[in-house]
Amino acid sequence: MSNSNPSAAQLQAAGASPAAPQLKRVLGIPGLVLFGLVYMVPLTVFTTYGIVTQVSGGRLPLAYLITLCVMMFTARSYGLMSKAFPYAGSAYTYTQKSFGPATGLMAGWSLLLDYLFLPMLNYLVTGIYLNAAFPAIPNWVFIVVVIGLVTTLNIIGIVSVTRANLAIIAVQTVFIVVFIAMAVASATGQADLSITKPFTGDGTADGFAPLMSGAAILCLSFLGFDSISTLAEETKNPRRSLPIAITLVTLGAGILFVILAYVAQLAYPSNVFSDPDAAAMDVMLSVGGQAFAAIFLAAFTAGGIGSSIAAQASVARILYAMGRDGVLPKSFFGRLSRRFNTPVLSILAVSVIAMGSLFVTLQLISETVSFGALVAFSAVNLAVIKHYFFDEGRRGAVDTFRFLVLPLVGLALTVWLWTSLSATALTIGLVWLGIGFIWLLVITRGFRRPTPHLDMTEK
Repeated sequence: MSNSNPSAAQLQAAGASPAAPQLKRVLGIPGLVLFGLVYMVPLTVFTTYGIVTQVSGGRLPLAYLITLCVMMFTARSYGLMSKAFPYAGSAYTYTQKSFGPATGLMAGWSLLLDYLFLPMLNYLVTGIYLNAAFPAIPNWVFIVVVIGLVTTLNIIGIVSVTRANLAIIAVQTVFIVVFIAMAVASATGQADLSITKPFTGDGTADGFAPLMSGAAILCLSFLGFDSISTLAEETKNPRRSLPIAITLVTLGAGILFVILAYVAQLAYPSNVFSDPDAAAMDVMLSVGGQAFAAIFLAAFTAGGIGSSIAAQASVARILYAMGRDGVLPKSFFGRLSRRFNTPVLSILAVSVIAMGSLFVTLQLISETVSFGALVAFSAVNLAVIKHYFFDEGRRGAVDTFRFLVLPLVGLALTVWLWTSLSATALTIGLVWLGIGFIWLLVITRGFRRPTPHLDMTEK
């Protein structure tokens, strides 16, 4: 690009307005993969370890395998839609472009449920583990401090987020290697070792339904590939980079989750925990004693902070995309800071909402996050069919398989997991969708006005 572009001062002197701030295209495939992995948190296996182990009857790795299979179909659909529409907004943008602004708003509203709640989940878990280590300090102190740190890094910009991500991934990678080695050593020392038990279960919750209930909760572990799509307007060559990064992150993280769950249940073959919300501490104490549990606490806390950084960055950009379109108040959500080129007001709004982590339980927030994710995943699978099969008319034998059959399989599997959530999570999710529909009626004056949207074209 030429260096002869006029400065803001020259534009003003000529009577023109300086260009509006824009998101910076600075990310390549490594940065996207790093962002997705940090968002998913390699150690996220231990966030819901106790809950899903009990729900599935000691079959956590098998539950992860089921979820991974479902997510690979949906990740493929995300890759296809990010290639067609490389804009910020994720499922909101893809559904809007395929089915229209009203449907896009409802998909975006559903996506907001998990994106707004996921930072709360990270802050809650961080508070639980740090309070367990330092009981004299209340949870809220840790939560407020972490929210302040995460907010500052996100306001400064996506480059600072990427740099923080690199350090966090390095710490967790070292811990994971050490943990796997120590867990295998601990398991091999057991007289009654069974290498199949993590897949066959402990008999406390037999059958396929408990397994599917556990797999449904684990959907929140795979939100990293979705978060990558929100960075489309900060990605160099997004039509190529986004699909590759989405596939790499989903498959790589899924395999890692299965391995970690498997060796953890080999080393600690029980679903009885002193506290299911902090079940990982029982595993770590069994594997390496108090010192190793302390090391885990440090690595897990770093991962939680990293995931919070990535989660807040993603949801702030979804809010920005919806605000820019006029679906949310544009003067607040649709603005970028001229100094940092980031959606500062959206970032601050997410920080305020995240304070709700002081008032929720771990299982409820985990299932609620999964509800929002699964609804959005369903919408993206449908968007592939609408855009490629119907709108573009790609209906040859091979294209029918690619753009109709595979997305339908992804949709069916996603709906299957969705119906496996608890009644409470389904109720909260449906109430949330109802609020979104009421908001749609308000901004369209009962559908007498078109739904606000922005006709975006790539420059």
